[in-house]
Amino acid sequence: MDFHAHVGALRRELDLAVARVLDSGWFILGPEVEAFERELAAALGARAAVAVGNGTDALFLSLRALGVGPGDEVVTTPISAAFTALAVLQAGARPVFVDVDPATLNLDAGKVEAALSPRTKAIVPVHLYGHPADMDPILAIARDRGLAVLEDACQAHGALYRGRPVGTLAGERGIGALSFYPTKNLGALGDGGAILVNDPALASRLRQLRNGGQSDRYRHELPGVNSRLDEIQAAFLRVGLRHFPAWTERRRALAELYVQGLDGSGVALLREQPYARAVHHLFVVRHPRRDALAKALRARGVGTLVHYPIPLHLQPVFAPLGGRPGDLPVAEKAGGEILSLPLFPELRDEQAQAVVAAVRDAARLV
Repeated sequence: MDFHAHVGALRRELDLAVARVLDSGWFILGPEVEAFERELAAALGARAAVAVGNGTDALFLSLRALGVGPGDEVVTTPISAAFTALAVLQAGARPVFVDVDPATLNLDAGKVEAALSPRTKAIVPVHLYGHPADMDPILAIARDRGLAVLEDACQAHGALYRGRPVGTLAGERGIGALSFYPTKNLGALGDGGAILVNDPALASRLRQLRNGGQSDRYRHELPGVNSRLDEIQAAFLRVGLRHFPAWTERRRALAELYVQGLDGSGVALLREQPYARAVHHLFVVRHPRRDALAKALRARGVGTLVHYPIPLHLQPVFAPLGGRPGDLPVAEKAGGEILSLPLFPELRDEQAQAVVAAVRDAARLV
């Protein structure tokens, strides 16, 4: 990300947003949050949105609202930010990791059934890198088994699955978690998160849970937490929402430039599937000598990152769950090959073309 360019282009609108909040004298759960929730729900195709402190809280509170707790198991993916599975632990449940689809690195729906047990309460697919997981078979399993589905859409604001927005795909019980970490497709200038929800009763429960379980001022009915998006971040995010469609189209245009330019370059591409309209939070390629490629690109002035080098079942924090090397071979192989190239709306075409040239040159030599 080039935050100087990103903030600079919005500076006047952001300054006006700050002034509006300061003039209001209302800084927590006020009119900016209420307006942002309405605008976000309308933009992303949900009946309601509940703003919270960050994406991890969006996941955790969603699990709580769905009744997930101690003794329960939650099936999820090993390729994601660790916060996906940490939210499961925070809810008191046990994450159960299932291997991924090699084409998208999203949860492999064909392997979910074998991971279920009488203790399974929910499935948490992640729309990784902004590309939707293949949801129809996951939703079918959930319906047959009476399981909840929570979509981790923290990297996929506005992505579509078979023409429908992610985060809302389970119909009336649709629920999806979003993060507004500054690097996200819709980012705050600090932390923030939200939950997309279609069931009004579930939305009401989530609003209580984020605010100490209060049903009314100083009347606490649920064991809630303090997870409230503040008014200034909501005001910033309202500015971002106005530009979000253009940012998304720019990401898609840059991704297409990369796809065309890197075809036959020696790196493997994660291609958009026929059922998906991806929003390209990240543009990830694969190479068997990933570290050497990253070093060669750095020497050519191209920065890269790895999202994510250690599959979650092998992370030390999850060692008590008993995961071992070889358990999830597709995820483990990917963890040693994936590399994220620069992609953000302010990236210029000539910069992206320079990245393509550097990748083609470096991949030929490593």
